[in-house]
Amino acid sequence: MLKVAVIGLGDISKIHIPAIQANPNAKLVAICDLDESLKDTIPGVNFYTDYNEMLEKENLDVVHNCLPHYLHYPVTRDCVEAGVHVFQEKPLGLNTEEGQALVKLEEDHSDVKIGVCLQNRYNESFEMLMEIVKGGEYGKVTGVKGLVAWYRPKAYYDVKPWRGKMAYAGGGSMINQSLHTLDLIQLVGGKIESIRGSVDQLLDYGIEVEDTASAHILFENGARGLFFSTNANPENSSVELEVYLEKGKFIIKDSILTRINEEGKKEELVEDAKLPGSKFYYGASHAKTINQFYNCILQGTHDYVHAKDAVVSIQMIDAIRLSSEIKQSIKMEG
Repeated sequence: MLKVAVIGLGDISKIHIPAIQANPNAKLVAICDLDESLKDTIPGVNFYTDYNEMLEKENLDVVHNCLPHYLHYPVTRDCVEAGVHVFQEKPLGLNTEEGQALVKLEEDHSDVKIGVCLQNRYNESFEMLMEIVKGGEYGKVTGVKGLVAWYRPKAYYDVKPWRGKMAYAGGGSMINQSLHTLDLIQLVGGKIESIRGSVDQLLDYGIEVEDTASAHILFENGARGLFFSTNANPENSSVELEVYLEKGKFIIKDSILTRINEEGKKEELVEDAKLPGSKFYYGASHAKTINQFYNCILQGTHDYVHAKDAVVSIQMIDAIRLSSEIKQSIKMEG
């Protein structure tokens, strides 16, 4: 039985905690947050305001890092150095430098696992799409398009000011709302050669981070990619991922994978499991991702999203931002 703790009791913890409680091989023994009013959030579970005290007093196997972005690296580092496995929410870090530091941390502590919550990799639609791409029946990938058109009111940033500050969030629509889409784009398209990007603020919110970004991506295999993300849409629209193959086209939209045949007709292939409630855009694969990580801990296997896997999307964001600043394409390293 894995002894589990959660650090950070914000919005995303409400997705993690039920998944932990539903897993028969895990027991939630502690929670931690600076806000003492959350002490009775889960009856019978020890509450801490200092995660270092929690690490010292509890004999933990796994910690879920559900903190704001700027606390991902330092808190994960402290947990790993204490010998505790970490399941960390995205993003991997504020930037490539922090991401690489977590990759090195992973390499230096090979006995401790760092699993990154890029749960959309485990959506049924994307799993089938990757099977199709790898199967080769439709030929090679020639193009990928990812669109994220969402809405965030000014109150979203006012209620949690860290979201609007580069030093604490590491960015806006790219790192907060669209990182999953960037991650899927690079998984489908393969190794990236270069990116030309543009970031902007279309909303008059007085924040430091971007609310809109776009990019043209060149892959080493010759495929091309288009990425567009905004928080200036009138409402939250479905994320779209469109993949062009030599002999076919596939679209994930409204959580359904569809094949477009030669006549332009649509054939629905699979639909993702749904997450109850208003935040449908989280997807329903958090539990699958968490359970997979736990199984790897218990069985000593490695089939989970490592820091080295998650760093690519952070590198893409930094490249798009730099490209926007210098008005040139950026070669991707590594």
